[in-house]
Amino acid sequence: MRELFEGAIKFQEDDYAKYKELYESLKKHQEPHTLFITCVDSRVVPNLITNMLPGDLFVVRNMGNIIPPYKENDNMMRAGYLATTASIEYALNILEIKNIIICGHSNCGACSAIYEPSKLENAPYVKKWIELLDPVKKKVKALSPDSKSKQMWLTEQINVEQQLENLMTYPFVEERFDRGELNIYGWYYIIETGEILNYNMITREFKPINKEKK
Repeated sequence: MRELFEGAIKFQEDDYAKYKELYESLKKHQEPHTLFITCVDSRVVPNLITNMLPGDLFVVRNMGNIIPPYKENDNMMRAGYLATTASIEYALNILEIKNIIICGHSNCGACSAIYEPSKLENAPYVKKWIELLDPVKKKVKALSPDSKSKQMWLTEQINVEQQLENLMTYPFVEERFDRGELNIYGWYYIIETGEILNYNMITREFKPINKEKK
């Protein structure tokens, strides 16, 4: 904990001072341009991997960067999915954000857990949450991966595809997207290399983001 307290002091003395005018401008309001939905994994740091400043990203995090499919009744609330849904609604309907990125990553614990249910005996809430990844598991199984490593990266990338599909079940998302008022992207972040892959919704392929293809 000492490192955290020292870090807080360093932030106030150095980093805050560097962006003092920016922080003062953010005092009364925020105008983020992108809703960034990603995993709670400590190795994924949205502002760091995108080189964004405070106020640029509206970040929503949960285990497995999961977006529960839209429902018009109160089942979501009873199941405990309301936080993610409410955050998406707030980002679009209140903040009027124009861009959404769903960012999955390598070595994802949530994606791994769907193949090891016995490890979740003492984590009933986790077990319930990752049941939302059952469609992903079925899609991967149909591809019959010939190794565990292939199974994992297929799971992690297909998960991004699945969450994009889930996102489009929200009427207020689909309507804005169809009108050309909303940009939606799927990313896959490789922790060990720092590489980020972007999902092409037409070709259904992940391709590296580079200067030529940005």
